[in-house]
Order: sequence, then structure tokens, then C-alpha cells
Amino acid sequence: MSYDGVVFDMDGVLLEPAGPELLHDAARRAFEACGVTDPPDEHVEEIMLGVDVATLEEVCTHHGLDRETFWRTRDAYASRFQVRAALDGGKPPYDDVDALGELSVPMGVVSTNQQATVDFLLSEYGLAEHFAVAYGRAPSVEDLRRKKPAPHFLERTMADLDVSNPLFVGDSESDVGAAVNAGVDAAFVRRPHREGLDLSVAPEYEVADLTELPPLVE
Repeated sequence: MSYDGVVFDMDGVLLEPAGPELLHDAARRAFEACGVTDPPDEHVEEIMLGVDVATLEEVCTHHGLDRETFWRTRDAYASRFQVRAALDGGKPPYDDVDALGELSVPMGVVSTNQQATVDFLLSEYGLAEHFAVAYGRAPSVEDLRRKKPAPHFLERTMADLDVSNPLFVGDSESDVGAAVNAGVDAAFVRRPHREGLDLSVAPEYEVADLTELPPLVE
């Protein structure tokens, strides 16, 4: 298959993902900043990762919170904690990101992380130069609805890159789902943190790391 571009997820593909403790602490701080001083652990866990709008609405209704204000606060703390972790040596790039230099097609990033986090991390690690476009989420409920597996940001990236047949590279079922919903092929990277993960939707390729991508694309 000949691809005219490659689009990457960021966390778990280009960079090591944030640990659950960091995201848990950020979520708890968001509750506290909005006046909920002792949120139940289950509510903290529900809004720390993989949040959908229905869950957000349920949690905000329970605590009497404005969902837009709370979500902006949650995203601000999540971004702040990840930036701090990176400055302290956390969330480093994987060693195989050097393989990006072997790809000659246009490249982009589509992440479920916050736009501010994406911009900072790609710049901090010298990766931004590889990508013509890099999309994360704005801190809004509207963009929460648009996150993967919705194809919104992937299709937007394809339009910006002016490509019609890119390969989308991710490490989650939502990444593969976004590729399916956008009508493009997916490569699933089975990093160590994805060992044993069973996907309900099959990608076109499964690779161990990014060094396997150039032969698929060129």
C-alpha cells in the first residue's frame, strides 16, 4: 500500500504516557479548585482519563458544578501536571522516534491530550519540526465530543496536510476506531503498556515499534 502521509497519536506512540498517579492528582486538584474538597475516588477516576460527555455531566450534576468551567479547570491541571512531569524528566520520547527522520511523506499528530500539552511536549523534545500540523483538544466540552474515535481531528489533519490516504499510527482502540471512521488504514503500536490488550476492531498493521513503519510507508 502506498500512503501519502502519516498521522501519529502522541502519548504511548511518540512519548511515554503519563502515569495514573499524576493524572489522578491533577483530577483531584481540579475538584478542589472548583470547591469540591473531598471528591469520591470513583469520581476522580472517572474524570482523570478516558472521559466522555455523559460521565462528565453525571459527575458535575452530582456536585453542582458547571460542566464547562469544571472541564476547563480539569484540563488546565492535567496539562500543568504533565508539563511539570516533563520538566522533571518524565514523559520522555521513545528511543525509536528517530525513525521519523526516515519518513519523507507529510506527517501530523492527532492527540486526545490538551493542545497546550501537545504543543509544549513536541517543542520540548525537539519533535515539532517533523510535523506540519499537530492537533490536541481545546479545553471545551465541544472538543471532548470530538475526541477519538470520532474522526474530526484526523480528518482536519488530512485536510491541512492535503493528503487523502495517510496511515494513522496509534496505541489504543480509539485510535484504530478513528482511522476506521475516517476511512484510512491504521497501524497499532503494541508498546509494553499495551501487552495483552485485545482490540475489538482490527488494524491493518500491528508493529512493535516505530522502526517498522518506514517499509510500510515508502
